[in-house]
Amino acid sequence: MLTMNEDLEGALKAYLLLMDKAEYYEAHEVLEEAWHPLRLRKVPLANLAKGLINGAVTFEHIKRGRENYADRARRVIASYERHKHLCVEGIEYYALFATACQKVETLKKEYKEVFDVLVP
Repeated sequence: MLTMNEDLEGALKAYLLLMDKAEYYEAHEVLEEAWHPLRLRKVPLANLAKGLINGAVTFEHIKRGRENYADRARRVIASYERHKHLCVEGIEYYALFATACQKVETLKKEYKEVFDVLVP
């Protein structure tokens, strides 16, 4: 069943707290619930939220360390990379979105061995 949350601000705050605690799956879940109404209403922030959701999923793959986790992480982070440019001053909840993007960028640096690979 699709769970929806109309409180984007609250979801972003929870996302940030969960990301700080390395609870990436839970961060993904809480923001996804707020993403569904945005997507259904075709709100422009939906793509930025989706990118952040996939940012959290990226680090869950790394955290779990399953087979091919690095390939999976690189594949999923692509959604974040496609949408991060949408985080610009003037959007609703800019400060929260910017902080979330910075968190993903910081984690990318922390796990640079996963992301700093040459693709033939």
